[in-house]
Amino acid sequence: MQRRPNKLIPADLPSLPGLDALDAIQITVGAPDDAHDAIGIGVYEDADAPAEVGLDNDRLAALGFTREAGTTLTLTSAKGPTTVLIGLGKSAETSPSSLRDTAAALVRATAKHSRLAIRIDALNRVAPAQAVQALTEGALLARYRFSTLKSQAPTSLVAFTIDVPTTEESTAAINEALCNVRAGVVARDLANTPPGHLTAVNMGEIAEQLGSRFGFTVELFDRDALITLECGGLLGVNQGSVEEPRMIKLTYTPDVAPSRHLGLVGKGIMYDSGGISLKPSDPMHLLMKMDMGGAAAVLGAFTGFRDRHVSAKVTGWLMCTDNMPSATAYKLGDVLTARGGTTIEVKNTDAEGRLVMCDALVLATEDDVDAIIDIATLTGAALVSLGQATAPVFGNDDAMVDLVRSASAVTDEPVWQLPLEQKYRKQLDSEIADISNLGGPFAGATTAALFLEHFVDGTPWAHIDIAGTMQVEKDDSWRTAGATGFGARLLLQAAHTFGGQST
Repeated sequence: MQRRPNKLIPADLPSLPGLDALDAIQITVGAPDDAHDAIGIGVYEDADAPAEVGLDNDRLAALGFTREAGTTLTLTSAKGPTTVLIGLGKSAETSPSSLRDTAAALVRATAKHSRLAIRIDALNRVAPAQAVQALTEGALLARYRFSTLKSQAPTSLVAFTIDVPTTEESTAAINEALCNVRAGVVARDLANTPPGHLTAVNMGEIAEQLGSRFGFTVELFDRDALITLECGGLLGVNQGSVEEPRMIKLTYTPDVAPSRHLGLVGKGIMYDSGGISLKPSDPMHLLMKMDMGGAAAVLGAFTGFRDRHVSAKVTGWLMCTDNMPSATAYKLGDVLTARGGTTIEVKNTDAEGRLVMCDALVLATEDDVDAIIDIATLTGAALVSLGQATAPVFGNDDAMVDLVRSASAVTDEPVWQLPLEQKYRKQLDSEIADISNLGGPFAGATTAALFLEHFVDGTPWAHIDIAGTMQVEKDDSWRTAGATGFGARLLLQAAHTFGGQST
């Protein structure tokens, strides 16, 4: 069936407005000048404020500026740039993550300014190049806004200058930061886009554009191709939709002969109504345009592999469809046959993410990857267990789980390992099929992970459930309200590390 065009949707809507805005920002390292609208100056709790501020610590305290991490005090002037003091907390606690938050605090305090600078005189244990990278990431991620559908756009950031102790590695640090930010911004743009503007077919078109620009190949598999591949999980979920499904296969091959091959699998439910197991009409239903956040994170990560010089081959599978109720929708009690022949009893059509992903996991094993990381907005249980700040990670291999945890520490996208408790596996048993798509009422994130494990055939594997971390209701440091893009920077870092490990 062909989807009716919505004539209210502007044909010229930018596909990735945040990426377009990012390309226009100039990042430099050096001393700021009067061309800047605002200059941020870092102030530690346990050190005196810089002399040129003209205020001692007692006066700053009287003005309510505690110098705690993330606090700000704006000092206006009749001449020259606005000065913003930024609390750095205790000097011994300085880290790349704290500096990322510092830059975000400056950006939040100067939303009406377009040319910003930040100066930090003492970095303590942080190397200057690390500081440049973290400050760049914090500023650019915090300034992100998905505003293309608003009649009035916010002030754009045009220039950002970083003044820290001299480093000869600043250019490389800025470039690495831009790669990381780009990954996150692409994921945010995709997840923030309304479902009427971004279908599975559109997702494939955008992937092709990004692949051509950032050095990876893209193969698109339509419904007929998926039938040939016997991808019954993705096809089953797609039954209720008027939109074509797409499996989007991404391949990055480094310039040097790769010694390792990493597979990435992303859940791409473009909109999740719950299907026949219809979701209630509540705020969570509104957020289901973001149920493709896993696929968005994988696609975002791919934009950085070439420029970060990832040495491993990386193949990605984005499993894209919406999940809608209709006369043709799959039903409770149906049995689907996944790639590889496993039969799956459908006990809940709102447990659809694992159904589309199982086909991709089998394809990854058939592609002889050395390891797999999958990422998905998979379960409400993840949100209940760890909230919105931390994503659970599961795995059948300690090295892969440790790889994800190490990458999360670098990018400040927190994960916490939960047990892949095999005692719960029997909850997925089915009377009429090989496995069912739903476990019992408890440990839902674990039983979902156990379902996915069934399809990896012993390949080293880690699973990240980002249902809780996919969005924030209001600005939180460098996490802008809306889609967070959680996982894109993490996957980029994980792939970079994976390529550098020995076999």
